[in-house]
Amino acid sequence: MKLSKLGCTLLFLGLFATPELNAQEVDKGYFMNPIKPGVRNYLSGNFAELRPNHFHTGLDLKTGGQQGIPVLAAADGWVHRIKISSFGYGNVIYLKHPNGKITLYGHLRNFNQELSEYMRNKMYEEKAIDLEIRPEPGELPVKQGQRIADSGNTGGSGGPHLHFEIRDSLDRAMDPLLFGFPEILDNIAPVPQSIAIVPLDIDSRVNGEFQRLQVTPVANGANYRLPSDIKITGKVGIEIRSYDQLDGASNRNGYPIFELADENGTLFNLTVDKVDFNYTRQFLLYTYQNRYTKLYFQKNLKFEFLSPLEENTGHLALEPGVKKNYKLKLRDTYGNEREVSFTLQGQDLETNINDDSAPSKASLEYLNNILKIKAPISSQGGLAKFSVGSNSFEMLPAYQDENSRTYLWDMNFGIPDEIDICTEILTPGINALIPVGKEISYSEENVQLNFKQETVLDDLFLRLSQARSSSSPKLLINDSQDYLWNAINILWTVPSYTGNKDRSHAYYTSGNSKSFLGGTWNGDTLNFGSRYLGEISILQDNTKPTIKVIRVNSSDLRFVIRDDLSGIDSYEAYVNGKWVLMRYEYKQAVIWSEKLTNEAFKGEVLLKVTDKAGNTAEWKGTIG
Repeated sequence: MKLSKLGCTLLFLGLFATPELNAQEVDKGYFMNPIKPGVRNYLSGNFAELRPNHFHTGLDLKTGGQQGIPVLAAADGWVHRIKISSFGYGNVIYLKHPNGKITLYGHLRNFNQELSEYMRNKMYEEKAIDLEIRPEPGELPVKQGQRIADSGNTGGSGGPHLHFEIRDSLDRAMDPLLFGFPEILDNIAPVPQSIAIVPLDIDSRVNGEFQRLQVTPVANGANYRLPSDIKITGKVGIEIRSYDQLDGASNRNGYPIFELADENGTLFNLTVDKVDFNYTRQFLLYTYQNRYTKLYFQKNLKFEFLSPLEENTGHLALEPGVKKNYKLKLRDTYGNEREVSFTLQGQDLETNINDDSAPSKASLEYLNNILKIKAPISSQGGLAKFSVGSNSFEMLPAYQDENSRTYLWDMNFGIPDEIDICTEILTPGINALIPVGKEISYSEENVQLNFKQETVLDDLFLRLSQARSSSSPKLLINDSQDYLWNAINILWTVPSYTGNKDRSHAYYTSGNSKSFLGGTWNGDTLNFGSRYLGEISILQDNTKPTIKVIRVNSSDLRFVIRDDLSGIDSYEAYVNGKWVLMRYEYKQAVIWSEKLTNEAFKGEVLLKVTDKAGNTAEWKGTIG
């Protein structure tokens, strides 16, 4: 095992999000609703909403399940960016406005005639199937209320709607509802689903144990409360799973404001109202498993949502015997508020507690930097010996009862090679500590992992194992609930691999799902990157994509294209030797032609479709 330090530079913690937008930044009434202004509108998503692996940065305006609803410019301005893509926002327009703000309109079915012709000409010039253009300021002016596009379902959309954003002059997302859209009504306060009380250091306890305790609030009139007092020792933090709803809509949304108070007043406020797109994956650190919002200071979080932004903010501690009542206020952008009341009581650190039933054998649990071991009581003794390099440390259980014993170890003190608990010897399987903000290269047998300064979100205790196979080797790096900020570079040497390397690549695998990561071979070593942790496999794709004809005539080319593993990488069509622009909707697996002129298609037709593994399928035909 070798851990080498390549360099160290502390990340600069700048102004990534303001705790509270000032009135000068929000021009109420400046923007009109881009969909059916003056008519009641509904949202399927809003700002501050937690989505799988990302944070929602705008509004999703419902279009009644339809495409083709006129999309209007929210204010005077000009086209700042315009893009056609099969993924992400799909077909998208960015407008710049005289007040310095930017508005974004995403998942569009099509642009208006002027913009469609503009983009079509550019795409034919560059022979590009996806293209982003940044016109000169004022080159493509628009007026407020002008139809710029029609709503659609392109890109990563899960159904027809308009994704609408407002950004500041530095391209940071702002909460559009702050700007005032009377078409959207909200008189409903947020609803709590679960409160988690979590230990924040090795001496913390929740109801006597080192545990994450999740409690379901119960109704208390119009508000909520936790059904019983929670005993705490040391520092604990609060996390919440909750949602908001708008009038007339059944779907659940997010909300931006959390405030904790005790009998003496407000302790802190957390307001999510502006986000820098360079740091949106920081939400994976800001939340627990993308579900619970963390209401406490984290030293490596690059957001400034908390006020006051201090190291002890949200770190709750009470002296033994002291009882304190708290109110957690949940508030949406419209000012609707709900309270969750709860009581914490300070408790001495105890070594004898009722810790439920004992496991049949020792279990290991990783809670950030703390290694928790729970084992059955043994007549052979209660001391555990932690071996760290050439040193060994003996320690008693942190707490126990007549059935079980629990040991706690701070891995910042050292990573144990093995732990002897008398009845068995445990191997934690932790290879190394990857510190946040440092450039580190880690090598283990046939694997080298290269971490840049902005790869990990927080200190990462690396767990690495391999399943060697000549046909389908696997690499396991931590698990899917451990997140990265940016991609890790991996060099994986597999000398026994018997597959066709020209068609073999790295895939992220989760159950039956396989996501192409790619990579290039240099001898027996595959070099690739992954933004996700968990199981990675080398898989071989020798199968060509399939092509099915829907329509081929003088006015239209339309096909269904599919690939069973690596996915579609590129496609190109020619009629009589001339390149033809083909548009792609991956959710329906359909491609179709867009002509540059009204000239009829005539002659030989050739369609080439290539997958990410390099397999190419062709279809040939003739239009008479």
